Amino acid sequence: MASIKQFQVTFDCAEPERVARFWCEVLGYVVPPPPDGFATWDDFDRSLPPEDQGSAFACMDPSGVGPRLFFQRVPEGKVVKNRLHLDVRTGTGLVGEERLATLEAECARLVALGAVRVRLLPADDDNESCIVMQDIEGNEFCLD
Repeated sequence: MASIKQFQVTFDCAEPERVARFWCEVLGYVVPPPPDGFATWDDFDRSLPPEDQGSAFACMDPSGVGPRLFFQRVPEGKVVKNRLHLDVRTGTGLVGEERLATLEAECARLVALGAVRVRLLPADDDNESCIVMQDIEGNEFCLD
């Protein structure tokens, strides 16, 4: 059996383009080119039936290493904690005060983009510290 080489992470959300552009800023991702025959994503979106306009958006790692992120509009809002979340690895290899300073600096940048700081999980015997956050629609993620 062949192993899977790529995967996509899909987010249910109310405003796909807005959430996708937030994650582009967080991760340094880019919006992929529009489909063949369309100069822009707006042109493509206008070609869809009205009920499908604005229903999806995506972003990708420009280096091709990270997974594609796909955002799809759903009618219901988020009501419980995520069963899956992203860890944004900004403090890899750092410990103690140096790690905290790096996490806090990234937290401040993301708050300026519309993220919400939830809480600091301090280091313990097994794990280094991390900061739990929410994106612009309340989806949890960690600065790790």
